[in-house]
Amino acid sequence: MRSVKVYEEAWPLHTPFVISRGSRSEACVVVVEIEEEGIKGVGECTPYPRYGESLASVMAHIMTLVPDLQKGLSREALQQRLPAGAARNAIDCALWSLEAAKQRVSLPALLGVTLPETIITAQTVVIGEPEQMAASAKALYASGATLLKVKLDDRLISERMVAIRAAVPEATLIVDANESWHSEGLAARCQLLADLNVAMLEQPLPANDDAALENFIHPLPICADESCHTRDSLAQLKGRYEMVNIKLDKTGGLTEALALAKEAQVQGFGLMLGCMLCTSRAIGAALPLAPQVRFADLDGPTWLAVDVSPALSFTSGQLHL
Repeated sequence: MRSVKVYEEAWPLHTPFVISRGSRSEACVVVVEIEEEGIKGVGECTPYPRYGESLASVMAHIMTLVPDLQKGLSREALQQRLPAGAARNAIDCALWSLEAAKQRVSLPALLGVTLPETIITAQTVVIGEPEQMAASAKALYASGATLLKVKLDDRLISERMVAIRAAVPEATLIVDANESWHSEGLAARCQLLADLNVAMLEQPLPANDDAALENFIHPLPICADESCHTRDSLAQLKGRYEMVNIKLDKTGGLTEALALAKEAQVQGFGLMLGCMLCTSRAIGAALPLAPQVRFADLDGPTWLAVDVSPALSFTSGQLHL
């Protein structure tokens, strides 16, 4: 008989995290612990209101499965019991963690994955006035971050991006609009980004209103984030996006994330690995995917005033393994 614990945590941020749909001052997560024969596995998720999730709803979904988890519910069976999303992610990752702990190996080793000593991760420049964003980008680059993810809304696109590029002429830039743009003017904005040598644009249009991307000629790759959750999303993305952003909280865990990565590459999509605001626990669960991706955006724990212990080792723009 397994023992199962489910609980919430709130982790204050050192700086407000501002994107197109609002500002956050803490990372609110749900943790699942599954213990069997004295060996423990731990999984973490971040409920996301954009996907209709709250701490209460995710806790409720998880609690419905606690009796079955106590009786030995498998990862394979879990995939049919809960839909893709944060609740399934926390359980799925706890079961992976338990399996690795039982075999006394790391999660990547369990999956036969060899990780590099260092992963280059994007560091996020949050929304602000152009001069604020430029100063933030300059400080991040000066501290060692070479890949910067710039958050934008529907305002001051040119002013912000020109200021940022002037501040960090050598940095690799990716831009994330978080669904805040419209089809009108999109071509001109894409050309502006290309002229500023931006490497990729993430989710410019709302996920349910991105038909304008169909056969849209654009000068830089466009990546699906909110439009891509699982393998079932891929059919709708063909002809609209060149890349997909894989997040375990969207896929409902590492199990589906691995399958999505495999199928997306078969279909010709490039991969990005992302995260929510989270602790090192959540990033550790995603690491087996890291060697496959073009861009890793794993800076969630770097926004925390204090990370979980033990924590992964981050320096600006790098994750040291």
